[in-house]
Formats: sequence, C-alpha cells, structure tokens
Amino acid sequence: MLSPFESMRKKATSLRDIELHRVLKQTGASVDKKDPAKWHTHQGILSINTQKFFNWTQNVGGGGAIDLIIHLQQLDFIKAICWLEDNFTSRKICESQNEKLFKAKPLILPKPALKNLPQIIHYLTIKRCLPLVLIQSLIDKGMLYADERANAVFLLLGKGKSCVGAEIRGTTEKIWHALASGSKKDRGFFYVKNKTSKKVVLCESAIDSLSYYSLTQDCIAISTAGAHPNPPWLSKLIKRELKIYCGYDADKTGDSVAQKMISIYPEIERLRPEKHDWNDVLKDQ
Repeated sequence: MLSPFESMRKKATSLRDIELHRVLKQTGASVDKKDPAKWHTHQGILSINTQKFFNWTQNVGGGGAIDLIIHLQQLDFIKAICWLEDNFTSRKICESQNEKLFKAKPLILPKPALKNLPQIIHYLTIKRCLPLVLIQSLIDKGMLYADERANAVFLLLGKGKSCVGAEIRGTTEKIWHALASGSKKDRGFFYVKNKTSKKVVLCESAIDSLSYYSLTQDCIAISTAGAHPNPPWLSKLIKRELKIYCGYDADKTGDSVAQKMISIYPEIERLRPEKHDWNDVLKDQ
C-alpha cells in the first residue's frame, strides 16, 4: 500500500504531463492570432514550447501543468493538484489528509515606506484618475500603502478582515503587477463597498474595482486579482442573496472567463465595460 506521500507523488507525475495548451484554455487564456505558441493570460503574455512555458510580462518560466497552474492561479502545490484533478479527471482523488504533507507558503508582505506615499497617490489620482478622497480613505484604513519600491500595495482581506495577501501594482512607467508572496486568493479579496448596497461587481484588479466604485458608488466592488471563472469564495456570496455581476475586461479573456462563470452560476450577469476595462471608462469621463 502506497504511503500518502508516495500516492501524492504518483498523482503529481500523471497530472504534470497534461498538455499546457489544454490547461491554458481551461483557465480562460486566449491564443495569439499570429503566434499559436503565444497566449494572453491574466498573468501576462506567455509562450509555450511543448511542456515548458515562459511569461514575458513577469520574466519567469517553468515546466509542466502543475507549475503552470501554480503560476497562473497563484496556488500552492496541493491546491494546484486538486485544481488539475477537478478539471481534467473524472474523479477527484485529492484527499484532505494529504495537505498535511505540505506546509502552506507563508505570507510575506512588502515593507511599508511612508516616504513613497506621495508617489502612489500621484499615480492613482493623476494617472489613474481615482478620487483623492477614496485613495486617502483606503490609506487611513490600512487597506493601501506604498512599499520601498514605490509600489501600491492593496491588501486582500479574509474572514474577520484578516489580511490574507496583497495585490502589488507598479507606479512607474513600466507596467508591473503581481501578488505578494504567499497570498491566498481563495480566502479573501480586495474590495471597496457601499454598506447599504446589494450589488456586487467582480473586477479583474484592485484598480478596476476602485474605478467601477468611483463611477457609481452604489455597489460592492471586488477584485478577483485576475480573471477567474470560479473563485472559491464566490458560492458563499451567492448564498447571501446578493445581485452579482461579472465586470471583467472587454477582451477575449474577460469574455470567455465571464461566460464560463455564468455557465457555473446562471444567476450572475455580465457587466461589460464600454472601454477595455473600468479604469479606461473612468479616465474617459
């Protein structure tokens, strides 16, 4: 009889060989029209060569289906295996006791740097056209801060408003965004809300959620930190009898992932921005 560790290793060996283009399609990524080896994902532009991949946006790469899902979905090893089993096998064989074999990656948040607050405030209010009063309120609440590299850090909040991660956005000319190491998107999210509203709008990033909220304010605007068809916490929101809209970007990835989300939860409606994303809509106004 195989030990739990040997059983998990056997599963990983078989799942690792799933073709990368199948995994990319399942996550809602879209293949480039001119280059079939290039894919547009919520983590950036990615190229595949047999079972190896490289993300040109983030300058990182890896090999195999497990590495790819860890990269795209920001999951740990066990959860990546569970995701692949859920999506590519007829029977889920990932057992909860196997999680004891692997320790969760600890959350490491960037260190705050008060001296860089003016830089992120300028970026968010001038270049992104977000209201100063909104940005200042997030800073005062501790949901937004500047790190030592002048990045804007948006905290993901979970149960009891505990911090479970962070979205990090560069504020220089170079477009850059990522999640803090050890972030657990399955346990929480960045959001801004009108306490009396029952309308929830799911957006692809913290800046998009702030942009939509700035346009209407009669909502709870949530960032899913990437276009995901079924965030683990989504079913709990639906049970709260909230009216939920998928406000993902107006592009192939946003449309395809939104369609898949609605196929899982027919009660969710598509709310498509008139421009590429909600920040573009806000800047246009």
